[in-house]
Amino acid sequence: MAYFVTGGTGFIGRFLIENLLRRKGTIHVLVRKESLKKFEALAQQRNWDRKRVLPVTGDMGAPNCGVSAAQLRALSGKIRHFFHLAAIYDLTASAEAMRLANVDGTRHALDLAAAIKAGCFHHVSSIAAAGLYPGVFREDMFEEAEGLDDPYLRTKHESEGLVRGESRIKWRIYRPGMVVGHSQTGEIDKIDGPYYFFTFLKKLRQALPPWMPMLGIEGGRINIVPVDFVAAALDHIAHKPRLDGHCFHLTDPEPLRVGEVLNIFARAGHAPEMSMRIDARMFAFIPGSVRMAVGSLPPVRRIMTMLLRDFRIPKEVFKFITYPTRFDNREAERALKGSGIAVPRLEDYAWRLWDYWERHLDPDLFVDRSLKGTVQGKVVVITGGSSGIGLATAQKVAAAGAITVIVARGQEELFRARDEMNAAGGKVFAYTADLSDMADCDRLVETVLKEHGHVDILVNNAGRSIRRSIELSFDRFHDFERTMQLNYFGSLRLIMGFLPTMIERRKGHIINISSIGVLANSPRFSAYVASKAALDAFSRCAQGELSGKGISFTTINMPLVKTPMIAPTKVYENVPTLTPDEAADLVVKGIIEKPSRIATRLGIFAALVNALAPKAYEAVMNTAFELFPDSAAAKGDKTALRDETPSQEQIAFAALMRGVHW
Repeated sequence: MAYFVTGGTGFIGRFLIENLLRRKGTIHVLVRKESLKKFEALAQQRNWDRKRVLPVTGDMGAPNCGVSAAQLRALSGKIRHFFHLAAIYDLTASAEAMRLANVDGTRHALDLAAAIKAGCFHHVSSIAAAGLYPGVFREDMFEEAEGLDDPYLRTKHESEGLVRGESRIKWRIYRPGMVVGHSQTGEIDKIDGPYYFFTFLKKLRQALPPWMPMLGIEGGRINIVPVDFVAAALDHIAHKPRLDGHCFHLTDPEPLRVGEVLNIFARAGHAPEMSMRIDARMFAFIPGSVRMAVGSLPPVRRIMTMLLRDFRIPKEVFKFITYPTRFDNREAERALKGSGIAVPRLEDYAWRLWDYWERHLDPDLFVDRSLKGTVQGKVVVITGGSSGIGLATAQKVAAAGAITVIVARGQEELFRARDEMNAAGGKVFAYTADLSDMADCDRLVETVLKEHGHVDILVNNAGRSIRRSIELSFDRFHDFERTMQLNYFGSLRLIMGFLPTMIERRKGHIINISSIGVLANSPRFSAYVASKAALDAFSRCAQGELSGKGISFTTINMPLVKTPMIAPTKVYENVPTLTPDEAADLVVKGIIEKPSRIATRLGIFAALVNALAPKAYEAVMNTAFELFPDSAAAKGDKTALRDETPSQEQIAFAALMRGVHW
């Protein structure tokens, strides 16, 4: 017995070949000349018996699939089963490419099978051949297909029609559901179908704890089957007698709705689940013309484009959210009866699919995530660069090859930091400046631009923190003026100074070191939090204006970091804090990924609770206010500093609310 397989190096094809190798016979695989090396590598990787798996040079786009006359004669009368799997299974491919591969390719495959007098032509079609049929689509249905406007659906339908009209050879048709990875290994060769939503779920996992309830959508039922089921069912049915001229749905008899599928993968990836789901069909009452008009508005179109790009979801996927078709698979069930071949439950193997994707196909794996790849040769300005977070960040950036500019008030400490980094191989420049003095800010901007030409990344790290209750601040209005002058106006002056050249070059990145206190509304930090909140608000406004000009803004709501700035508050010596190096890692993350915001889960959770239950959150904050009194430093009692020790209650509360300033 001999076999001929088109698409044998494709995803389903390689598993079909492994099933066929358990039987007797030679397997001829159509391979393009330029893909012979790929075929050999795949054969070696999968340990195929090279005496039985033989490449046949050809091209699906040519008559008789480009098989030479000599090869036609050699194969004539010897092929009992001709498996045609070669096709484009990609919603984002062009209509022309789909037609060439799916329709013309099938026509050429039929001609080849007839020319070599194949016993039976096994056409691997797809449930896409049914189009968007509203209801149950049986295996004996074909002409009833509806909604074939989409090129993918249309070409799958037309290619199956060519097989149904074939009279030269016998045929069988197989319509697999949406094929995902191997149920035992998770193996998959590309991102498709539900995998398009994995990046979105991963971002949810990074932003929110898995127990956080989410609002989601409930769409139609989507039919998902693992590749090992499809290959095994295809092999088994192909070898059963008296089934020619039949069509078989290789589908899940109990398909899940879109929302259920997303929740299964959310559990697999430890992301929050959509506990409340809105049926997407409820929006059908809006006339199509209205939806199209709204969707074509430039702001809406741009927002959707940015969201889809960030989540790496092609817009073509959304037309299947409300997929209306169910598939009856009685013919396939009868053919598989007694074989032990059945569709496994998605929840039993979803974790394997997620694990394989995260290890091998996650798009983030292929992005240069190195700091060196991001900053090498670029001008990076870091304020407050002589100590703490600024110094730790400068050390990492300088080691990665950036032209590092550090700024601080104290010359001795600043120049010492510069010299140490240069001695380690960095290219570091140091400039003294008082950033609470607007004239000094302007002088710094002028000097940096004169000597370096431009700034690629500005890290506004220099800041002042004051921990003092409002009742102790009635006669200290200068506390608010000083923090606002440095934390807001100083940072803003640098931003406004460096922005013109960034806009002119249409690229630039501004990172503002803010505080978790802006999200948590920490009591006793009214002056500090207000100044940081002002900078946060400016950044949000600026993003809306300048993102189209290539300028990125990142706000880092930094948790408590063990730096000289917090030293006067003795309670911080006994509560969890980040080290400057750990804090610098957050800045590095901001430099590489350019997110709008970096915040801890606790910070995001605090902001969410405050938005949903402000009175309850107010009670929590007041409890913290009463639990953590003003420090001796805030009261001006220097003699009490050495005797100031935290209570067990304070330590426990601070540990529970890790990173929040109290």
